[in-house]
Amino acid sequence: MPTTRSHMPNDGRPRLDAATAAVRVGVRRSLASCSDGATVLACVSGGADSMALAAALVFEAESRSIQVHSVTVDHGLQPGSGDVAERTAQTLGTWGIEAHVEQVSVTDAGGPEAAARDARYRAIDAIADRIGAELVLLGHTLDDQAESVLLGLARGSGAGSLKAMASLTGRYARPLLGVRRQQTQDSCRERGIEVWSDPQNEDAAFARVRARTVVLPVFDHELGPGIAEALARTAEQAREDEEAFEQMIGEFIEEICEPAEAGISVEASALAHNPAALRNRVIRYVANAEFGVSLSRAHTLAIAALVTAWRGQGPIDVPGISVSRRDDRIVFTAAEKA
Repeated sequence: MPTTRSHMPNDGRPRLDAATAAVRVGVRRSLASCSDGATVLACVSGGADSMALAAALVFEAESRSIQVHSVTVDHGLQPGSGDVAERTAQTLGTWGIEAHVEQVSVTDAGGPEAAARDARYRAIDAIADRIGAELVLLGHTLDDQAESVLLGLARGSGAGSLKAMASLTGRYARPLLGVRRQQTQDSCRERGIEVWSDPQNEDAAFARVRARTVVLPVFDHELGPGIAEALARTAEQAREDEEAFEQMIGEFIEEICEPAEAGISVEASALAHNPAALRNRVIRYVANAEFGVSLSRAHTLAIAALVTAWRGQGPIDVPGISVSRRDDRIVFTAAEKA
């Protein structure tokens, strides 16, 4: 059955506020990629971003007979988190959403943020598979995008990290990347939607929180308003560049690479005759695609020196890989395990 919005807050109000309109436009654009009558899953924490998203999804889904499900993941990291998840699901149920609550166990491997994210996405994928979701909607906003770009800059991890989040990756869609966080809060307030404020969003132990509450406000104050929008535009441009490079590298790799014993080799002269940006990306691509290794900048340049500063030096050993030059070939092989 199609989702009904008969129990939505302020469902019959005559005036559509600008914030709600912006959220609905974002959701409508994302839904354009799925078929009428499809099943769509919204990831809803109970915060303003995801609640505004869910409300807009119910509204936009009705005319296309789209079946709306939601999933609220309880990480169990805070006292009362289970109650928050259940209350959120109950509210969504009154809107006609088929609401699911998933409890996950979070280990500290790789850090608490990464562990919680990995556990969350495993739970989301499991629900999406079970219900046959054609699209999974996430509530990331323009502010989240700006924070991701800023953190990428701080890490110094190259242009690839600046592309931040895509509006669509596989079945995962982010309809609100053009919507400010303040707009989702305004939409919920205008429509009388009760939201939950996650205390971790104010915990300065997390770098993202410091970027949000300290760094970006300073930029706005010192450099003028519009910094978040500028960072989000940077992400869009970086993504366009990255996609173009990936296509070029894919075509280039086929011409210059060939299998080697226990690895792969690359034509050194071809690398030498191309710009450093392309050469270094090919090196990183081979390391990651063939060996699952993410090279640091220093390791990438050391390998590139086998092309640009060849003086008969021996192999370059980096974590997981040994790279050597043999005549006009740069040979990548798996490092011997100790």
